[in-house]
Amino acid sequence: MTRFSSRSRCSYPLLVCSLVGFFVLLHFSSLGIQKGQILEGMNTNLKPFIHEYEKLEEIQIPQPRGSQSAEANVLIDEFLDKSSKLRHIFFPDKRISIDPRKNTKDDSFYFYPGRTWLDTDGHPIQAHGGGILYDKRSRMYYWYGEYKNGPTYQAPRKNVARVDIIGVGCYSSKDLWTWKNEGIVLAAEEKNEDHDLHKSKVLERPKVIYNEKTGKYVMWMHIDDANYSKASVGIAISNSPTGPFRYLYSKRPHGFESRDMTLFKDDDGKAYVIYSSVHNRELHIGLLDQDYVDVTNVMSRVLMGQYREAPALFKYQGNYYMITSGCSGWAPNEALAHVAESIMGPWETIGNPCIGANKVFRVTTFFAQSTYVLPISPGSFIFMADRWNPDDLGESRYVWLPLTMEEVAGSQRPRVSIFWHKRWRLLKSQA
Repeated sequence: MTRFSSRSRCSYPLLVCSLVGFFVLLHFSSLGIQKGQILEGMNTNLKPFIHEYEKLEEIQIPQPRGSQSAEANVLIDEFLDKSSKLRHIFFPDKRISIDPRKNTKDDSFYFYPGRTWLDTDGHPIQAHGGGILYDKRSRMYYWYGEYKNGPTYQAPRKNVARVDIIGVGCYSSKDLWTWKNEGIVLAAEEKNEDHDLHKSKVLERPKVIYNEKTGKYVMWMHIDDANYSKASVGIAISNSPTGPFRYLYSKRPHGFESRDMTLFKDDDGKAYVIYSSVHNRELHIGLLDQDYVDVTNVMSRVLMGQYREAPALFKYQGNYYMITSGCSGWAPNEALAHVAESIMGPWETIGNPCIGANKVFRVTTFFAQSTYVLPISPGSFIFMADRWNPDDLGESRYVWLPLTMEEVAGSQRPRVSIFWHKRWRLLKSQA
């Protein structure tokens, strides 16, 4: 994410007052539920599960005074204001956390987008800007992300919220709902101020893939200095998914600056790094070497001039899809979906994939930003996003939602659909 300071706050008292009532209704009203499609799990340890999406009915709201753009701007300002009366809508009270220690029929295996999510020790999960590795050897999922459980402050001369590097957190799970804290698998450097991982520097969006050839787990991440001028990738390796990871080096891939980034491992074992570059004006896609610890000379520049970041890739029926975010600092913006027949492009933008809730939620990606897309079963994925809290980054929330590929009559291309659900779940099979 490009860390710009947010715009100055506007005051629209009449509109805000009218919207407060609506959002309280949206949050607390009793909604009808209809059963969605049921699909078998794809990974070995999910075969005993079926995936049932419980769609919540969309509420039709009266149009407020002013344009949709004005309405969205007001709510984004409310989202960024820690004293807002709507704060509990975006950041629900911790007393209603997702807590795997409470095994109740009403809450077990339900995902509640935006709620605090606790690990098996009862602590909030710290895996921001992260991604998930499914490890076939251990038949476990590993969730890696930024560990931000430290004080948030404004970076000098940049007016940007940040937390000193603590490290990369890792959590393990068999069911994607109950997460055990495996600790910090790549820790900050406390003393050497010249080291890439010194606590004063920047480490963002870590992703891990496994290399069958070397038997190594390989982590890539965005590495920067406090002024965001280094703009590089960092690489670390480990013999175990739970670390410790050994940091190797940083570089600007292909000689270009690199900020928001992700990894994608294809069916043939080839792996790619995808990163925002040229002051976020374009995305670059680069083939990694056989060991996954460097780039090759194969690189493509895509979505040029579109200012996209936070890329998240997935593959469906031989085509490549990508969800990206616009560049607006901590303020949420509209996600876009893109498609290509070859991962190197050309890439075509096919619109906003967000469905449900209301227009403002859809044009703000449900007040969140993409970080990863996790395959679950053919045509069914989990869209992973972060709802950033710039006043307390460790209190940022996770927004996980069903992403499906829906066949459209008369079209050769399926629709990418990310459905808003107040809650949804992975159900155990009764078979």
